[in-house]
Amino acid sequence: MGADHELAPAQAQTWESLLSVLLWLPATLDSRLKKWGLSHHEFLILWCLTQHGDRSHTMSSLAELSRVNPSHLSRIASRLEKQGWLVRAQDPADARFTIASLTEAGSAKYSEAAPTYYATLREHVFDRLTPDQAAHLGGITGEIARSLDPRAGL
Repeated sequence: MGADHELAPAQAQTWESLLSVLLWLPATLDSRLKKWGLSHHEFLILWCLTQHGDRSHTMSSLAELSRVNPSHLSRIASRLEKQGWLVRAQDPADARFTIASLTEAGSAKYSEAAPTYYATLREHVFDRLTPDQAAHLGGITGEIARSLDPRAGL
């Protein structure tokens, strides 16, 4: 394998560290959220809905916001719907779209689980960084995110 197909040693070390975070942090969040009956992806769907004024989104916009592909989102929404945390209905303005809405029970579930979620992020990310490091990390990850999706950071 030629050198142009490999990472430089410092790049490989950085990639291994980033890969560890990309894999282990979501797994840790899944583990911590389990006591609330939620997966990390389910929590993110509830979070996305809580961030919108009327606590509703079309399924397609929710898929974009949560960075979950539509078929995976459909499975997640079905699980959340069975728990009574989300409802789906045809968009009255355009029957081609389905609207996902957070229920009161879903809002309560989000509120119960959120402290655990944010405590986990502080424990494994922000408490380990100085404010300057956190700001640099935000800039670095924002730049990477924009290279993957130009809408990132909007």
